[in-house]
Amino acid sequence: MVDMNMKVVEPRKLTAESRFRFRCHPGVACFTECCGKTTIILTPYDILRLKNRLRIPSGEFLEKYTRTEDHDKSGLPMVIMDMPRFEGKCPFVKPVTGCEVYSDRPATCRYYPIGQGTLITEPVEGQKAVEEFYFYVREPHCRGYEDEAEWTVATWREDQGVDRYDEMNLEWKTMMLRRGEAGGPVADERGNKLFAMVLYDLDQFRKFVFKSRFLQLFSVDPDILELIWDDDEELLKFGYQYIKTVLKIEEALKLQEVKGTEATTMTF
Repeated sequence: MVDMNMKVVEPRKLTAESRFRFRCHPGVACFTECCGKTTIILTPYDILRLKNRLRIPSGEFLEKYTRTEDHDKSGLPMVIMDMPRFEGKCPFVKPVTGCEVYSDRPATCRYYPIGQGTLITEPVEGQKAVEEFYFYVREPHCRGYEDEAEWTVATWREDQGVDRYDEMNLEWKTMMLRRGEAGGPVADERGNKLFAMVLYDLDQFRKFVFKSRFLQLFSVDPDILELIWDDDEELLKFGYQYIKTVLKIEEALKLQEVKGTEATTMTF
């Protein structure tokens, strides 16, 4: 997901078979320019990959590189990376060598020059359907479209390795598009704080699970506990289940049978 001036977005919905020509490489005149002229919304999986690549705690990554703002539909917090904050340069991109976190770059960077959107469509058999769509991003300075390399959206997605990102981000995107009762925010200030900690600050969430009263309140399979102890991807999946339970989207986690205890009364 990326916050871009709409004049660079071609208003045409693409299919998986839509064709285009594009290649970005050190030999192109505008190499790395796009990296410093945008504002990127980072997904939970983006943050997971980047903080592990940089070998720093998630809290340190968030403080050093990002800010938060509320989503216009759900009111849930989003993590934003503003390149103007870094003098118009992505802090992970060098002028000559390019992206230093390339194998762990965010989904938005992987998709470029294709943009990706998500819609919640009409319910089917009681389940809300999710529709993904694509569009071209055509920035005036970009010379990558002049290259002869030809792609379809499907072959570009395969080449850029976005499948895992889409899989890990789907739960988050679906929650971001929800609306609360009467069309208002999904959660209050405290719920938003919890949402941000669980999905964006994974290292803090792990402490929350294992060092608070969490496991006194929730019944968690021992095999799951073993997985989330040191596997961030499994922890993020578990975090989605917890947030869906707390926000009453779905009863994904079961409470321990402790009379008078409420899962949402924990502090952190």
